[in-house]
This record gives sequence, C-alpha cells and structure tokens, in this order.
Amino acid sequence: MARDVLFEIGLEELPARFIDDAEQQLLSKTEAWLKGLRIPFGSITSFATPRRLAVYIHEMEEFQTTIEEEAKGPAEKIAKDENGDWTKAAIGFTRGQGKTPDDIYTKEIKGISYIFVKKHIEGKPVQELLPDFKAILESIQFGKNMRWAKETLRYARPIRWLVALFGSEVIPFEITSVQTSNITYGHRFLGKEIRLATASEYESSLLDNYVIVNPKKREEMIIEGIKTLEEANNLLIPVDADLLNEVRNLVEYPTVFIGAFEEGFLNLPSEVLITSMKEHQRYFPVTATDGQLLARFVGVRNGDVHELATVIRGNEKVLRARLADAEFFLEEDLKQSIDFYQKKLERVVFQKELGTIHDKVERVVHISTKITDLIGLDGDQKEKVVRAATISKFDLMTNMVNEFTELQGTIGEKYALHFGEDSLVAGTIREHYLPKQANGELPKTLIGSIVSIADKLDTIVGCISIGLVPTGSQDPYGLRRQATGVLRIIADRKWDISLETLLEIVTSLYQTLDIELENQEKVAIELKEFFQLRASYLLKELNVEQDVINAVVHRAIGNFDYTIAKAKLLSEKRNDENFKHIQEALVRALNLSDKAEGTTVRTELFQTESEVALFSQYNVVRDTFNTYNKQKNAVKALACLEELAIPIHTFFDNNMVMADEEDIRTNRLSLINVLSMLIKEYADLRLIQWKQHF
Repeated sequence: MARDVLFEIGLEELPARFIDDAEQQLLSKTEAWLKGLRIPFGSITSFATPRRLAVYIHEMEEFQTTIEEEAKGPAEKIAKDENGDWTKAAIGFTRGQGKTPDDIYTKEIKGISYIFVKKHIEGKPVQELLPDFKAILESIQFGKNMRWAKETLRYARPIRWLVALFGSEVIPFEITSVQTSNITYGHRFLGKEIRLATASEYESSLLDNYVIVNPKKREEMIIEGIKTLEEANNLLIPVDADLLNEVRNLVEYPTVFIGAFEEGFLNLPSEVLITSMKEHQRYFPVTATDGQLLARFVGVRNGDVHELATVIRGNEKVLRARLADAEFFLEEDLKQSIDFYQKKLERVVFQKELGTIHDKVERVVHISTKITDLIGLDGDQKEKVVRAATISKFDLMTNMVNEFTELQGTIGEKYALHFGEDSLVAGTIREHYLPKQANGELPKTLIGSIVSIADKLDTIVGCISIGLVPTGSQDPYGLRRQATGVLRIIADRKWDISLETLLEIVTSLYQTLDIELENQEKVAIELKEFFQLRASYLLKELNVEQDVINAVVHRAIGNFDYTIAKAKLLSEKRNDENFKHIQEALVRALNLSDKAEGTTVRTELFQTESEVALFSQYNVVRDTFNTYNKQKNAVKALACLEELAIPIHTFFDNNMVMADEEDIRTNRLSLINVLSMLIKEYADLRLIQWKQHF
C-alpha cells in the first residue's frame, strides 16, 4: 500500500537569495535519489519559506522495484584459458555479482564474445532505505555556509527541527544532534508547535498556523494584494520581478499594505527614491496612472492584518529617516565641485598594488585615448572621451554614493549635469559601468562604450598582472563579468579591432608603471585563456558547440563580432552534407601542415599538373579571401576557401607529398603549409567533430 512521505528541515531564517536554489536542489536531488533506488512514487512537491525547506512525496510504494539485471563481464578470450577452463578473471567477475561460473553465458557484441550473468535483485522494504535521506538534506549547497556550537556540518543556518514521516510513522535519523520527529512549527509569532498525525496534513496544518509553505501561493497572494490596492486607490504599482521574488522569500504569511511619505521628498532624484524603497526597504514604488512617481509605497508584512496601522506607521518612519538623510547628502554634495571630489580620489586605494582610484583614472584616460586613435576619433569627440574618462569616478567620493552605492555612475551623471558638464560626458559616467550583469544593458553611446572598455580592461589586466586570477567561485573584482562586458561591447559596436590589440595597449601601459608585475609571458597566457573562457561562455549562449568554439578561437579571439559570425556559420556547416567534401579537403591539408615548416613554394619544382593547378588556385583565392577576411564577411571568406577543395583533393590523389627527393618533398610541404596558414586565418577546422562522419 502506497504512503505519502514528508521531509522538512527547520532552520533559523535563511537569506532570501538562498531559498529558490536550495528548494530546486532538494527537489532534483530527491527525484534522482528515488529513481536511483528504484522506489516507485506518484509525484513530488517541494516547499520553502525563510524558516524551512521541505519535500512531499505522494504515494510512495512500500517496496523497491524488483529487477532482473544482466551484468557484462570480460571478453570470452580473457575469461577462458587455453584449456577452456574459467580464468581468475571470470571467477572473480561472477563472485562480485554473487554468482558462480555455472551461471555464465556468452553474447557477441560487435564481433567479440563476452561473458554475462543474470542477476535477480529483490526489492527491499522502503522503510529500511528512507533514513538514508539524511544525506540528501546534508548535501544541499548554499552561497555561504556556517558552523555552530560543536557541530562539524557547514550549512546556511543552524538546524532547529527535522520532520520525517512515512505516512504516520517517523523515519528515524539525526543531523547535528537534532532528531527527526513529527513536530513542526507555525509562524514565529502567530503560530504554534504542530504535531502531524500524517504527512498529508503538512500544508493544511501550517496554513492554520499562518505559514504558506508554497512559494508560488505566497507570490500570488502578494500580487493579488497589490492589484486590490491599485483598484482601491486608482494608482499603479509596477511589480519588479526580482523584488517580488525576494519579498515572497522574506515572509511566511504575506499581507500587503500601502504607506506614504512627505511630498517634498519627491524633489530628490527618482533613482534615490526608488533605491531607498526597493533596495533598502524592499518596498514597491507607486506611480500615478500617467507613470509619475507618487509619495506612496507598498510593503509586505510577514503576518496578518492585526495592528496593521501600527506596522504602516513604523515603516513610514523608517523610510522618512532614510529619505531625510538622502536630502541632506544631496544638499551637502552640491555645495562642492567636481575638482573637489577628484582631489579626494588621490587618497582612496583602489587596490594596494595597483594604487589609488586616481591612479586608475589616469590609466583609463590613457587607454581611452588609445582606443579613440584606433577607431579614428578626433577633435571634439576625442576631447569628450578624455573628459569623460577623467571625471568617470568623481561621484565615488560623494556622500550620496557612499550611502547609496548602487547609484554609482547614476549620481555622477546627475551631478555632472548640475555642474555644467556636456550631456554626453555626463552620460558616460553612468554608462561606463555597463553592463552591470553578464547579460545586462550595454552602453548606448560611442563615448560610453570606449570608457567602459578602458575601465574594464584596466581592472582585468591590472589584477591578472599582479596574480589576482579568479579561481572557482572567487572573483572579488568581478573580472569575469567585466571580460564578458568587454566582448559584448566590441561585438555590439562592430569595431574593426581585435581583442588582442586592446590587450596589448593595456599590457604595454602596465610595463611602464612602477608596479611589481608577474612574469609577462605567464600573464599573456593567463589573459588569453581567461578571455577565451568568456568568449566560449558567450558563444554557448548562442547555441554554438564547444568544438566549433575551439576552432574559431584557437589562435586568437580577434574581432569578436567576426568570430561570432564564423562560429555560427561553421555550426551550420557541420551538419551540412554538401559541405562534407569541402571540409575533408581543407582538413587533409591541415593534418599534414604540422610536418611542414617552410613557406617558400618553388614553381620550377612542380612535377604534376595538379601541383600547378593547386598553387594557381591558391594565388587566386588568397587575395580574394584576404579582402573578405578584412571586411569580416564570414560567408564570402569561407566561400573562397571552398574553392580550394577540388584542387586539394586532386593534388592528394595524384602526388606523393612525402616524396623520396628532399627538394620535391620540402616544396610540396611548403605548398600545404601556405594553404593551411590561409585556412587557419579563418578557423582550425581540425578541431570540429564533423557530425556527418558519424
């Protein structure tokens, strides 16, 4: 008879950002565990609140599935000796399977005879296996872990209770001195201790005690509460998905309320108001139907409506104090000048080996200037780039950014406009921090793109040059995100600049500075590998296969927009049967190129018409290919290489490349080598696993 099963781990309040991932881990690990143990079940439901993670398994059978299994042993020629007797290998195999040599039978696989035995694996009672679920609960990973008391387990928060029920029976095990039972707990203030008679009572019993364990239901309650307030007050409450997700994971029983603040605070920059509400207090901003920000906010209480008016007043008081601080910071900041804040940058360390923020700004100005030269900017635009790079960090010294760190750049733009800076220059102060996430918004202006790349490359090259290479999950300076941003901006701008050229500008600068650097050869290798990993990440996002990625970045990332185009095209070609003979020809040349060193082809040493034809076709293709390659036309450049396919096949069919005569052999290898060098300018096609070959 099937029974419902419940596992719950009760904790001190989890950080909201940990909950969704932990719940998903618990769900997927539970499903894999049940299937691995051959335990039949109906369905699985996961639950999560700030104080608990749980999984409910509906209709679990009482016994494992009994199976008949075939075990494959060694090849028969190994299993038997010359006399036809079973060898130690065969006897050991059967013993390991709980069988004897009398149980052996043979089967042929791909022309080779192997020995087999059949095993009957009787299903065990599930009740004997369920205590091992302890390992699943212990295996959940969190962003940060802690230890408490004398316990050795590292977990997000201390464990306070454990529920484990097989129907109505407690499943016995212990984690960190906490023993399983049928006792769970309701809301911290509104609920009580709950003794569950059966697993099936779990969700309803907690609801009676002001705990909604299903995160989706809490989210639905919040959305419904917001809609009710909108209709009742004729206003709009834009629902930010990330904030909604965070708020639902901060409460066990949500009640939505609306509060207000003084109209005068609306004179603050809207970004300050919104950040104060969303980032600091987890409130939803409120707007009129025309989108104008109002002096209202919406919050979510962890509890019912009891004394809700008192709760609202308390939240209003907290927000009012924060906005009053912001108002004071704004007034004080605007009493100074950009030069005042620029001077303060000289006293703030960016990184102890890389100097102050002022030092960093000077490097960013140098790099930005070099980039403007590369893309051909001059005059007024170049002056704006230099000015934007020069004042790009001044707002870090303001009171407002010190309090609202999320607004770095945004405050800089607003203050720069107040101090009379050009709008493009001011906008660059905000844009040069973009993208803020791997897939975030890119700078929209040319000047913003230049300074953004300069700033990011300075950080990346600087950190790696002094040995701060990201390892594992440790990336305190956000180098991975910044490298991804550099590549995305280059591709978005479609500049005819290779990544390697930009890196050379920065590494050359660092070699002139009074900074103790790592071995430059080592740094160059680490930079190449670091950016190749970021390029691979972006290309995988475009559904390009890893072998194709390896082929297009084998030598250099180059112009990333062009690299993307080549990768997409080759990804299509690998499945194109019509491309098969072309790929085979180009790869034939590449495979032999490793044996060649010279690049001088002497036509007087040609002995066959196919040699003459191939070299002639190479000369025709080379110039056209180089033209399209320079234009970054991936389709036409590859089409040029395709014209070499028939001459290459004909050459190999009619010539012995490794001829006995040294001059002839060297000349043919040189011919292959120049062909291969041309092909590799596009991609190393040997690295692609051409699917039509399988």
